[in-house]
Amino acid sequence: MKLTFIGATHEVTGSCFFLEACGKNILIDYGMEQGTNYFENVPLPVAEADIDMVFLTHAHIDHSGRLPILYKKGFRGQIFSTCATERLCGIMLRDSAHIQMFEAEWRNRKGKRAGKEEYIPLYTVEDAEGVLKCFVGRDYDEIVPVADGISIRFADAGHLLGSSSIEIWISEEGVEKKIVFSGDIGNTNQPIICDPHYIKDADYVVMESTYGDRSHGPRPDYIADLTAIIQRTFDRGGNVVIPAFAVGRTQEMLYFIRQIKEEKRIKNHDNFEVYVDSPLAIEATRIFMERMHEDFDEDALALIERGVNPISFPGLKTAITSDDSRAINFNDKPKIIISASGMCDAGRIKHHLKHNLWRPESTILFVGYQSVGTLGRALVEGAQQVKLFGEEIEVRAEIHVLAGVSGHADQDGLLTWISAFEQKPQQVFIVHGEDAVCTAFSERVQRETGIKAMAPYSGTVYDLAAGRLLREAPPVCVQKKAAAGGNRRNTVFDRLLAAGQRLLAVIRHNEGGANKDLAKFADQIDALCDKWER
Repeated sequence: MKLTFIGATHEVTGSCFFLEACGKNILIDYGMEQGTNYFENVPLPVAEADIDMVFLTHAHIDHSGRLPILYKKGFRGQIFSTCATERLCGIMLRDSAHIQMFEAEWRNRKGKRAGKEEYIPLYTVEDAEGVLKCFVGRDYDEIVPVADGISIRFADAGHLLGSSSIEIWISEEGVEKKIVFSGDIGNTNQPIICDPHYIKDADYVVMESTYGDRSHGPRPDYIADLTAIIQRTFDRGGNVVIPAFAVGRTQEMLYFIRQIKEEKRIKNHDNFEVYVDSPLAIEATRIFMERMHEDFDEDALALIERGVNPISFPGLKTAITSDDSRAINFNDKPKIIISASGMCDAGRIKHHLKHNLWRPESTILFVGYQSVGTLGRALVEGAQQVKLFGEEIEVRAEIHVLAGVSGHADQDGLLTWISAFEQKPQQVFIVHGEDAVCTAFSERVQRETGIKAMAPYSGTVYDLAAGRLLREAPPVCVQKKAAAGGNRRNTVFDRLLAAGQRLLAVIRHNEGGANKDLAKFADQIDALCDKWER
Protein backbone atom coordinates (compact mmCIF):
# COMPACT_ATOMS: atom_id res chain seq x y z
CA MET A 1 0.00 0.00 0.00
CA LYS A 2 2.36 2.68 -1.30
CA LEU A 3 1.92 6.10 -2.89
CA THR A 4 4.57 7.58 -5.20
CA PHE A 5 4.43 11.23 -6.21
CA ILE A 6 5.22 11.71 -9.90
CA GLY A 7 3.91 15.04 -11.23
CA ALA A 8 2.41 18.37 -10.09
CA THR A 9 4.82 18.42 -7.15
CA HIS A 10 5.90 22.01 -6.47
CA GLU A 11 4.44 22.75 -9.92
CA VAL A 12 0.90 23.52 -11.09
CA THR A 13 0.62 21.20 -14.08
CA GLY A 14 1.40 17.58 -14.99
CA SER A 15 -0.74 15.93 -12.31
CA CYS A 16 0.22 12.27 -11.75
CA PHE A 17 0.35 9.94 -8.73
CA PHE A 18 1.13 6.21 -8.60
CA LEU A 19 -0.71 4.00 -6.09
CA GLU A 20 0.23 0.38 -5.38
CA ALA A 21 -2.48 -1.51 -3.50
CA CYS A 22 -3.98 -5.01 -3.43
CA GLY A 23 -1.62 -6.17 -6.16
CA LYS A 24 -2.75 -3.40 -8.53
CA ASN A 25 -0.77 -0.60 -10.17
CA ILE A 26 -2.96 2.50 -10.30
CA LEU A 27 -2.45 6.02 -11.64
CA ILE A 28 -4.41 8.96 -10.36
CA ASP A 29 -4.35 11.40 -13.30
CA TYR A 30 -1.74 11.43 -16.06
CA GLY A 31 -1.49 15.04 -17.13
CA MET A 32 0.64 17.08 -19.47
CA GLU A 33 3.02 19.74 -18.24
CA GLN A 34 2.35 23.28 -19.48
CA GLY A 35 4.52 26.36 -19.32
CA THR A 36 8.00 26.27 -17.82
CA ASN A 37 9.15 23.08 -16.13
CA TYR A 38 11.33 23.79 -13.07
CA PHE A 39 11.56 20.32 -11.51
CA GLU A 40 12.32 16.99 -13.14
CA ASN A 41 9.66 14.34 -12.69
CA VAL A 42 10.66 10.76 -11.99
CA PRO A 43 9.47 8.20 -14.57
CA LEU A 44 6.63 5.83 -13.82
CA PRO A 45 7.88 3.05 -11.51
CA VAL A 46 6.48 0.37 -13.84
CA ALA A 47 6.03 -0.03 -17.57
CA GLU A 48 2.89 1.58 -18.98
CA ALA A 49 1.59 -1.85 -19.98
CA ASP A 50 1.71 -2.88 -16.30
CA ILE A 51 -0.67 -0.10 -15.17
CA ASP A 52 -3.94 -1.82 -14.26
CA MET A 53 -6.24 1.20 -14.01
CA VAL A 54 -6.42 4.99 -13.88
CA PHE A 55 -8.63 7.18 -11.68
CA LEU A 56 -9.13 10.56 -13.42
CA THR A 57 -10.19 13.65 -11.48
CA HIS A 58 -11.26 15.73 -14.49
CA ALA A 59 -10.78 16.40 -18.19
CA HIS A 60 -8.33 19.34 -18.22
CA ILE A 61 -5.22 18.46 -20.21
CA ASP A 62 -2.86 19.01 -17.27
CA HIS A 63 -4.66 16.07 -15.65
CA SER A 64 -5.60 13.90 -18.65
CA GLY A 65 -3.31 14.92 -21.51
CA ARG A 66 -0.80 12.05 -21.36
CA LEU A 67 -3.36 9.24 -21.24
CA PRO A 68 -2.97 8.46 -24.98
CA ILE A 69 0.74 7.82 -24.29
CA LEU A 70 -0.30 5.06 -21.89
CA TYR A 71 -2.28 3.40 -24.65
CA LYS A 72 0.52 3.93 -27.18
CA LYS A 73 2.90 2.11 -24.82
CA GLY A 74 0.68 -0.86 -24.09
CA PHE A 75 -1.88 0.12 -21.43
CA ARG A 76 -5.19 -1.69 -21.89
CA GLY A 77 -6.74 -1.28 -18.44
CA GLN A 78 -9.74 0.78 -17.33
CA ILE A 79 -9.92 4.54 -16.78
CA PHE A 80 -12.55 5.46 -14.19
CA SER A 81 -14.02 8.97 -14.28
CA THR A 82 -17.34 10.75 -14.01
CA CYS A 83 -19.67 10.50 -16.99
CA ALA A 84 -19.17 14.17 -17.90
CA THR A 85 -15.38 13.80 -17.72
CA GLU A 86 -15.60 10.81 -20.05
CA ARG A 87 -17.61 12.90 -22.54
CA LEU A 88 -15.25 15.89 -22.34
CA CYS A 89 -12.14 13.74 -22.72
CA GLY A 90 -13.71 12.41 -25.88
CA ILE A 91 -13.17 15.81 -27.49
CA MET A 92 -10.17 17.08 -25.55
CA LEU A 93 -7.85 14.12 -26.12
CA ARG A 94 -8.72 13.98 -29.81
CA ASP A 95 -8.05 17.71 -30.05
CA SER A 96 -4.73 17.34 -28.23
CA ALA A 97 -3.71 14.60 -30.66
CA HIS A 98 -4.62 16.79 -33.63
CA ILE A 99 -2.45 19.57 -32.19
CA GLN A 100 0.45 17.14 -31.71
CA MET A 101 0.19 15.90 -35.28
CA PHE A 102 -0.25 19.39 -36.78
CA GLU A 103 2.84 20.63 -34.94
CA ALA A 104 4.84 17.63 -36.15
CA GLU A 105 3.73 18.25 -39.74
CA TRP A 106 4.68 21.94 -39.51
CA ARG A 107 8.08 21.19 -37.93
CA ASN A 108 8.84 18.52 -40.49
CA ARG A 109 8.07 20.85 -43.38
CA LYS A 110 10.61 23.30 -42.01
CA GLY A 111 13.05 20.64 -40.82
CA LYS A 112 13.17 18.80 -44.13
CA ARG A 113 14.62 21.86 -45.84
CA ALA A 114 17.25 22.11 -43.09
CA GLY A 115 18.10 18.40 -43.25
CA LYS A 116 16.79 17.66 -39.75
CA GLU A 117 15.50 14.30 -38.54
CA GLU A 118 11.78 13.62 -38.57
CA TYR A 119 9.87 15.14 -35.64
CA ILE A 120 7.50 12.59 -34.06
CA PRO A 121 4.36 13.66 -32.17
CA LEU A 122 3.88 12.46 -28.61
CA TYR A 123 0.83 10.55 -29.79
CA THR A 124 -1.60 10.32 -32.66
CA VAL A 125 -5.37 10.48 -33.09
CA GLU A 126 -5.34 6.66 -33.22
CA ASP A 127 -3.73 6.58 -29.76
CA ALA A 128 -6.37 8.99 -28.44
CA GLU A 129 -9.18 6.94 -29.99
CA GLY A 130 -7.70 3.81 -28.43
CA VAL A 131 -7.48 5.16 -24.91
CA LEU A 132 -11.01 6.55 -25.06
CA LYS A 133 -12.25 2.94 -25.33
CA CYS A 134 -10.75 2.33 -21.88
CA PHE A 135 -13.03 4.87 -20.12
CA VAL A 136 -15.64 3.77 -17.60
CA GLY A 137 -17.99 6.62 -16.67
CA ARG A 138 -19.64 6.70 -13.26
CA ASP A 139 -22.05 9.06 -11.48
CA TYR A 140 -21.18 11.26 -8.51
CA ASP A 141 -21.67 9.69 -5.07
CA GLU A 142 -21.75 6.10 -6.39
CA ILE A 143 -19.43 3.71 -4.54
CA VAL A 144 -17.71 1.63 -7.22
CA PRO A 145 -15.76 -1.59 -6.42
CA VAL A 146 -12.89 -1.62 -8.93
CA ALA A 147 -10.82 -4.55 -7.63
CA ASP A 148 -10.71 -6.93 -4.67
CA GLY A 149 -10.08 -4.66 -1.69
CA ILE A 150 -10.43 -1.33 -3.58
CA SER A 151 -13.51 0.87 -3.97
CA ILE A 152 -13.80 4.47 -5.16
CA ARG A 153 -16.35 7.27 -5.15
CA PHE A 154 -16.40 10.54 -7.10
CA ALA A 155 -17.41 13.70 -5.21
CA ASP A 156 -18.20 16.94 -7.05
CA ALA A 157 -15.12 19.19 -6.84
CA GLY A 158 -16.95 22.22 -8.28
CA HIS A 159 -14.09 23.09 -10.65
CA LEU A 160 -15.35 22.01 -14.08
CA LEU A 161 -18.26 20.09 -15.51
CA GLY A 162 -17.66 16.56 -14.24
CA SER A 163 -14.69 17.45 -12.05
CA SER A 164 -14.23 15.35 -8.95
CA SER A 165 -12.39 14.63 -5.79
CA ILE A 166 -11.80 10.89 -5.54
CA GLU A 167 -12.33 8.87 -2.36
CA ILE A 168 -10.46 5.57 -2.37
CA TRP A 169 -11.03 2.81 0.19
CA ILE A 170 -8.29 0.16 0.42
CA SER A 171 -8.36 -3.08 2.40
CA GLU A 172 -5.13 -5.07 2.23
CA GLU A 173 -3.79 -7.78 4.54
CA GLY A 174 -6.08 -6.74 7.38
CA VAL A 175 -5.22 -3.03 7.07
CA GLU A 176 -7.91 -0.58 5.96
CA LYS A 177 -7.11 2.94 4.82
CA LYS A 178 -8.93 5.70 2.99
CA ILE A 179 -7.12 8.21 0.79
CA VAL A 180 -8.70 11.23 -0.89
CA PHE A 181 -7.33 13.01 -3.95
CA SER A 182 -8.80 16.49 -4.04
CA GLY A 183 -8.39 17.08 -7.76
CA ASP A 184 -8.76 20.79 -8.51
CA ILE A 185 -11.02 22.32 -5.85
CA GLY A 186 -13.49 24.78 -7.30
CA ASN A 187 -14.35 28.32 -6.34
CA THR A 188 -17.76 28.80 -4.72
CA ASN A 189 -20.65 30.59 -6.40
CA GLN A 190 -19.41 29.95 -9.92
CA PRO A 191 -21.99 30.10 -12.69
CA ILE A 192 -23.40 26.90 -14.21
CA ILE A 193 -21.75 24.24 -11.99
CA CYS A 194 -22.28 23.31 -8.36
CA ASP A 195 -20.10 24.31 -5.41
CA PRO A 196 -17.44 21.86 -4.16
CA HIS A 197 -18.69 18.91 -2.13
CA TYR A 198 -17.03 18.60 1.28
CA ILE A 199 -15.75 15.18 2.34
CA LYS A 200 -16.01 14.15 5.96
CA ASP A 201 -13.27 11.59 6.62
CA ALA A 202 -9.99 10.21 5.34
CA ASP A 203 -6.70 8.82 6.60
CA TYR A 204 -4.70 10.61 3.91
CA VAL A 205 -5.42 13.56 1.62
CA VAL A 206 -3.54 14.64 -1.50
CA MET A 207 -4.57 18.26 -1.94
CA GLU A 208 -4.07 20.94 -4.59
CA SER A 209 -2.76 24.42 -3.73
CA THR A 210 -2.93 26.44 -6.97
CA TYR A 211 -4.06 29.62 -5.17
CA GLY A 212 -2.74 28.63 -1.76
CA ASP A 213 -0.93 31.95 -1.33
CA ARG A 214 -3.61 34.45 -2.29
CA SER A 215 -7.19 35.52 -1.89
CA HIS A 216 -9.62 36.25 -4.71
CA GLY A 217 -10.86 39.10 -2.50
CA PRO A 218 -14.50 40.09 -2.02
CA ARG A 219 -16.71 38.52 -4.64
CA PRO A 220 -16.83 41.07 -7.46
CA ASP A 221 -19.87 41.98 -9.50
CA TYR A 222 -18.80 40.06 -12.60
CA ILE A 223 -21.65 41.40 -14.69
CA ALA A 224 -20.93 45.04 -13.84
CA ASP A 225 -17.17 44.65 -14.32
CA LEU A 226 -17.51 42.82 -17.65
CA THR A 227 -20.09 45.36 -18.83
CA ALA A 228 -17.71 48.25 -18.10
CA ILE A 229 -14.86 46.58 -20.01
CA ILE A 230 -17.05 45.86 -23.04
CA GLN A 231 -18.61 49.34 -23.04
CA ARG A 232 -15.36 51.31 -22.96
CA THR A 233 -13.70 49.03 -25.53
CA PHE A 234 -16.61 49.27 -27.95
CA ASP A 235 -16.77 53.04 -27.45
CA ARG A 236 -13.13 53.20 -28.58
CA GLY A 237 -14.00 51.11 -31.64
CA GLY A 238 -11.99 48.09 -30.47
CA ASN A 239 -12.51 44.39 -29.91
CA VAL A 240 -12.62 42.55 -26.60
CA VAL A 241 -10.40 39.49 -27.07
CA ILE A 242 -10.81 36.84 -24.37
CA PRO A 243 -8.25 34.01 -24.22
CA ALA A 244 -10.34 31.36 -22.52
CA PHE A 245 -10.01 27.69 -21.77
CA ALA A 246 -12.27 25.91 -24.23
CA VAL A 247 -13.86 23.81 -21.51
CA GLY A 248 -15.30 25.64 -18.53
CA ARG A 249 -14.23 29.24 -18.82
CA THR A 250 -15.69 29.78 -22.31
CA GLN A 251 -19.09 28.58 -21.11
CA GLU A 252 -18.91 30.84 -18.03
CA MET A 253 -18.20 33.86 -20.24
CA LEU A 254 -21.19 32.98 -22.41
CA TYR A 255 -23.32 32.76 -19.26
CA PHE A 256 -22.30 36.30 -18.21
CA ILE A 257 -22.65 37.79 -21.70
CA ARG A 258 -26.13 36.27 -22.08
CA GLN A 259 -27.24 38.17 -18.98
CA ILE A 260 -25.59 41.40 -20.16
CA LYS A 261 -27.41 41.16 -23.49
CA GLU A 262 -30.71 40.17 -21.90
CA GLU A 263 -30.58 43.20 -19.59
CA LYS A 264 -29.45 45.53 -22.44
CA ARG A 265 -26.53 46.84 -20.39
CA ILE A 266 -24.33 47.82 -23.35
CA LYS A 267 -25.41 51.22 -24.72
CA ASN A 268 -25.16 52.37 -28.37
CA HIS A 269 -23.88 48.99 -29.57
CA ASP A 270 -27.09 47.07 -29.92
CA ASN A 271 -26.90 43.49 -31.15
CA PHE A 272 -23.12 43.31 -30.79
CA GLU A 273 -21.63 40.05 -31.98
CA VAL A 274 -19.80 37.44 -29.91
CA TYR A 275 -17.56 34.94 -31.68
CA VAL A 276 -16.50 31.62 -30.20
CA ASP A 277 -13.47 30.74 -32.29
CA SER A 278 -12.50 27.29 -31.12
CA PRO A 279 -13.88 24.04 -32.51
CA LEU A 280 -13.08 22.43 -29.17
CA ALA A 281 -15.01 25.10 -27.24
CA ILE A 282 -17.97 24.67 -29.57
CA GLU A 283 -17.99 20.91 -29.00
CA ALA A 284 -17.57 21.41 -25.25
CA THR A 285 -20.50 23.83 -25.18
CA ARG A 286 -22.63 21.17 -26.85
CA ILE A 287 -21.65 18.69 -24.10
CA PHE A 288 -22.51 21.29 -21.42
CA MET A 289 -25.95 21.58 -23.00
CA GLU A 290 -26.36 17.80 -23.01
CA ARG A 291 -25.44 17.60 -19.30
CA MET A 292 -27.63 20.53 -18.14
CA HIS A 293 -30.09 18.48 -16.10
CA GLU A 294 -27.43 16.27 -14.48
CA ASP A 295 -24.66 18.71 -13.58
CA PHE A 296 -25.88 22.35 -13.57
CA ASP A 297 -26.45 24.30 -10.36
CA GLU A 298 -29.81 25.58 -9.10
CA ASP A 299 -29.58 29.02 -10.75
CA ALA A 300 -28.81 27.56 -14.17
CA LEU A 301 -31.58 24.97 -13.78
CA ALA A 302 -34.03 27.76 -12.91
CA LEU A 303 -33.21 29.45 -16.23
CA ILE A 304 -33.74 26.17 -18.08
CA GLU A 305 -37.15 25.77 -16.42
CA ARG A 306 -38.05 29.24 -17.75
CA GLY A 307 -37.12 28.08 -21.23
CA VAL A 308 -33.85 30.05 -21.29
CA ASN A 309 -30.63 28.44 -22.51
CA PRO A 310 -28.05 29.72 -19.97
CA ILE A 311 -25.16 29.76 -22.48
CA SER A 312 -26.77 30.89 -25.75
CA PHE A 313 -28.18 34.19 -27.02
CA PRO A 314 -28.82 36.25 -30.20
CA GLY A 315 -25.61 37.43 -31.84
CA LEU A 316 -23.59 34.39 -30.78
CA LYS A 317 -21.54 33.14 -33.73
CA THR A 318 -19.16 30.23 -34.06
CA ALA A 319 -16.05 29.83 -36.19
CA ILE A 320 -15.44 26.25 -37.24
CA THR A 321 -13.05 26.40 -40.18
CA SER A 322 -9.81 28.34 -40.57
CA ASP A 323 -11.55 30.56 -43.11
CA ASP A 324 -14.26 31.34 -40.54
CA SER A 325 -11.55 32.27 -38.05
CA ARG A 326 -9.67 34.54 -40.47
CA ALA A 327 -12.88 36.32 -41.50
CA ILE A 328 -13.42 37.56 -37.93
CA ASN A 329 -10.47 39.95 -38.22
CA PHE A 330 -11.81 41.44 -41.46
CA ASN A 331 -14.99 42.50 -39.70
CA ASP A 332 -14.50 46.10 -38.55
CA LYS A 333 -17.41 46.21 -36.10
CA PRO A 334 -16.51 46.10 -32.38
CA LYS A 335 -17.07 42.57 -31.12
CA ILE A 336 -16.12 40.01 -28.51
CA ILE A 337 -13.79 37.20 -29.57
CA ILE A 338 -13.50 34.19 -27.25
CA SER A 339 -10.75 31.83 -28.36
CA ALA A 340 -8.42 29.15 -27.03
CA SER A 341 -5.95 28.48 -25.63
CA GLY A 342 -6.55 30.20 -22.32
CA MET A 343 -2.84 30.82 -21.68
CA CYS A 344 -2.17 32.02 -25.26
CA ASP A 345 0.48 29.38 -25.88
CA ALA A 346 -1.26 27.61 -28.79
CA GLY A 347 -4.30 27.68 -31.02
CA ARG A 348 -6.30 30.36 -32.79
CA ILE A 349 -6.01 32.92 -29.99
CA LYS A 350 -2.49 33.75 -31.19
CA HIS A 351 -3.88 34.99 -34.53
CA HIS A 352 -6.38 37.25 -32.77
CA LEU A 353 -3.62 38.61 -30.55
CA LYS A 354 -1.56 39.38 -33.63
CA HIS A 355 -4.45 41.43 -35.03
CA ASN A 356 -5.36 43.20 -31.77
CA LEU A 357 -2.37 43.55 -29.44
CA TRP A 358 -1.00 46.55 -31.36
CA ARG A 359 -4.39 48.35 -31.35
CA PRO A 360 -4.80 50.76 -28.37
CA GLU A 361 -8.58 50.66 -28.87
CA SER A 362 -8.78 46.89 -28.21
CA THR A 363 -8.76 45.02 -24.89
CA ILE A 364 -7.19 41.64 -24.12
CA LEU A 365 -9.21 40.30 -21.20
CA PHE A 366 -7.74 37.47 -19.12
CA VAL A 367 -10.21 35.37 -17.15
CA GLY A 368 -8.11 32.43 -15.93
CA TYR A 369 -4.85 31.28 -14.40
CA GLN A 370 -1.67 31.97 -16.43
CA SER A 371 1.19 29.54 -15.84
CA VAL A 372 4.78 30.72 -15.54
CA GLY A 373 6.47 30.72 -18.93
CA THR A 374 3.32 31.20 -21.03
CA LEU A 375 2.57 34.12 -23.33
CA GLY A 376 -0.49 34.91 -21.23
CA ARG A 377 1.63 35.26 -18.08
CA ALA A 378 4.05 37.58 -19.93
CA LEU A 379 1.19 39.85 -21.06
CA VAL A 380 -0.39 39.94 -17.60
CA GLU A 381 2.99 40.87 -16.10
CA GLY A 382 3.35 43.85 -18.46
CA ALA A 383 5.34 42.71 -21.49
CA GLN A 384 5.82 45.62 -23.90
CA GLN A 385 6.59 43.45 -26.92
CA VAL A 386 5.89 39.82 -27.77
CA LYS A 387 6.83 37.60 -30.70
CA LEU A 388 4.03 35.95 -32.66
CA PHE A 389 4.68 33.85 -35.75
CA GLY A 390 8.22 35.20 -35.92
CA GLU A 391 7.09 38.83 -35.83
CA GLU A 392 7.64 41.32 -33.00
CA ILE A 393 4.29 42.82 -31.94
CA GLU A 394 4.14 45.95 -29.79
CA VAL A 395 1.63 45.68 -26.94
CA ARG A 396 -0.63 48.74 -27.11
CA ALA A 397 -3.98 47.15 -26.29
CA GLU A 398 -5.47 47.44 -22.82
CA ILE A 399 -4.50 44.34 -20.83
CA HIS A 400 -7.06 43.57 -18.17
CA VAL A 401 -7.61 40.72 -15.71
CA LEU A 402 -11.19 40.13 -14.63
CA ALA A 403 -10.62 39.84 -10.91
CA GLY A 404 -12.10 36.94 -9.03
CA VAL A 405 -13.04 34.83 -12.05
CA SER A 406 -11.32 31.59 -11.20
CA GLY A 407 -12.22 27.95 -11.34
CA HIS A 408 -9.91 27.32 -8.36
CA ALA A 409 -10.60 27.99 -4.71
CA ASP A 410 -8.37 30.63 -3.13
CA GLN A 411 -6.42 30.08 0.09
CA ASP A 412 -9.50 30.56 2.27
CA GLY A 413 -11.56 28.23 0.09
CA LEU A 414 -8.82 25.60 0.27
CA LEU A 415 -8.66 25.87 4.05
CA THR A 416 -12.45 25.60 4.26
CA TRP A 417 -12.27 22.41 2.19
CA ILE A 418 -9.61 20.69 4.33
CA SER A 419 -11.17 21.95 7.58
CA ALA A 420 -14.47 20.27 6.64
CA PHE A 421 -13.00 16.84 7.46
CA GLU A 422 -14.72 15.84 10.69
CA GLN A 423 -12.20 13.04 11.16
CA LYS A 424 -8.81 14.72 10.83
CA PRO A 425 -6.54 12.99 8.31
CA GLN A 426 -3.29 11.69 9.76
CA GLN A 427 -1.35 13.25 6.87
CA VAL A 428 -2.03 15.80 4.11
CA PHE A 429 0.20 16.04 1.03
CA ILE A 430 0.20 19.44 -0.67
CA VAL A 431 0.66 19.38 -4.45
CA HIS A 432 -0.38 21.24 -7.62
CA GLY A 433 1.04 24.65 -6.73
CA GLU A 434 4.10 26.70 -7.56
CA ASP A 435 7.21 25.87 -5.54
CA ALA A 436 6.95 28.46 -2.77
CA VAL A 437 3.16 28.14 -2.64
CA CYS A 438 3.26 24.40 -1.90
CA THR A 439 5.69 24.96 0.96
CA ALA A 440 3.86 27.96 2.43
CA PHE A 441 0.40 26.42 2.18
CA SER A 442 1.64 23.17 3.74
CA GLU A 443 2.89 25.16 6.73
CA ARG A 444 -0.39 27.06 6.96
CA VAL A 445 -2.50 23.88 6.90
CA GLN A 446 -0.42 22.45 9.72
CA ARG A 447 -0.52 25.67 11.71
CA GLU A 448 -4.24 26.43 11.36
CA THR A 449 -5.80 22.96 11.33
CA GLY A 450 -3.34 20.94 13.40
CA ILE A 451 -3.15 18.31 10.62
CA LYS A 452 0.31 17.07 9.66
CA ALA A 453 1.12 18.38 6.20
CA MET A 454 4.05 18.15 3.81
CA ALA A 455 4.80 19.22 0.24
CA PRO A 456 6.58 16.26 -1.43
CA TYR A 457 8.83 16.44 -4.47
CA SER A 458 8.63 14.04 -7.39
CA GLY A 459 9.95 10.62 -6.41
CA THR A 460 8.77 10.75 -2.79
CA VAL A 461 7.31 7.40 -1.68
CA TYR A 462 4.94 6.97 1.29
CA ASP A 463 3.86 3.74 2.97
CA LEU A 464 0.14 4.24 3.59
CA ALA A 465 -0.26 1.12 5.72
CA ALA A 466 2.60 1.95 8.10
CA GLY A 467 2.10 5.73 7.95
CA ARG A 468 5.72 6.59 7.19
CA LEU A 469 7.97 7.92 4.46
CA LEU A 470 9.88 5.28 2.56
CA ARG A 471 11.75 7.86 0.50
CA GLU A 472 11.74 11.65 0.73
CA ALA A 473 12.98 12.78 -2.66
CA PRO A 474 15.00 15.97 -3.05
CA PRO A 475 14.09 18.55 -5.71
CA VAL A 476 15.79 17.94 -9.05
CA CYS A 477 15.86 21.32 -10.78
CA VAL A 478 15.78 21.88 -14.52
CA GLN A 479 15.35 24.97 -16.66
CA LYS A 480 13.59 23.96 -19.84
CA LYS A 481 10.31 24.32 -21.65
CA ALA A 482 7.81 21.65 -20.65
CA ALA A 483 7.87 18.86 -23.21
CA ALA A 484 4.32 19.16 -24.51
CA GLY A 485 5.51 18.22 -27.99
CA GLY A 486 7.08 15.18 -29.53
CA ASN A 487 10.60 14.07 -30.29
CA ARG A 488 12.86 12.93 -33.09
CA ARG A 489 13.19 9.30 -32.13
CA ASN A 490 12.33 6.35 -34.34
CA THR A 491 8.62 6.01 -33.64
CA VAL A 492 8.34 2.55 -35.27
CA PHE A 493 10.99 1.11 -32.95
CA ASP A 494 9.27 2.85 -30.03
CA ARG A 495 6.07 1.01 -31.00
CA LEU A 496 7.99 -2.25 -31.01
CA LEU A 497 9.35 -1.62 -27.50
CA ALA A 498 5.85 -0.73 -26.29
CA ALA A 499 4.51 -3.94 -27.81
CA GLY A 500 7.20 -5.88 -25.95
CA GLN A 501 6.22 -4.24 -22.67
CA ARG A 502 2.59 -5.11 -23.31
CA LEU A 503 3.54 -8.73 -24.03
CA LEU A 504 5.33 -8.95 -20.67
CA ALA A 505 2.25 -7.53 -18.96
CA VAL A 506 0.01 -10.10 -20.67
CA ILE A 507 2.38 -12.89 -19.59
CA ARG A 508 2.29 -11.74 -15.97
CA HIS A 509 -1.51 -11.47 -16.04
CA ASN A 510 -1.73 -15.11 -17.16
CA GLU A 511 0.19 -16.43 -14.15
CA GLY A 512 -1.77 -19.31 -12.66
CA GLY A 513 -3.45 -20.23 -15.94
CA ALA A 514 -3.86 -23.78 -17.22
CA ASN A 515 -0.51 -25.40 -18.07
CA LYS A 516 -1.79 -26.46 -21.50
CA ASP A 517 -2.73 -22.88 -22.41
CA LEU A 518 0.51 -21.44 -21.03
CA ALA A 519 2.57 -23.97 -22.98
CA LYS A 520 0.74 -23.03 -26.19
CA PHE A 521 1.36 -19.33 -25.45
CA ALA A 522 5.08 -20.01 -24.85
CA ASP A 523 5.35 -21.94 -28.13
CA GLN A 524 3.78 -19.02 -30.01
CA ILE A 525 6.23 -16.57 -28.48
CA ASP A 526 9.20 -18.86 -29.23
CA ALA A 527 8.07 -19.18 -32.86
CA LEU A 528 7.80 -15.43 -33.15
CA CYS A 529 11.29 -15.00 -31.67
CA ASP A 530 12.74 -17.62 -34.03
CA LYS A 531 11.28 -15.71 -36.99
CA TRP A 532 12.74 -12.35 -35.98
CA GLU A 533 15.95 -13.30 -34.16
CA ARG A 534 18.99 -11.87 -35.95
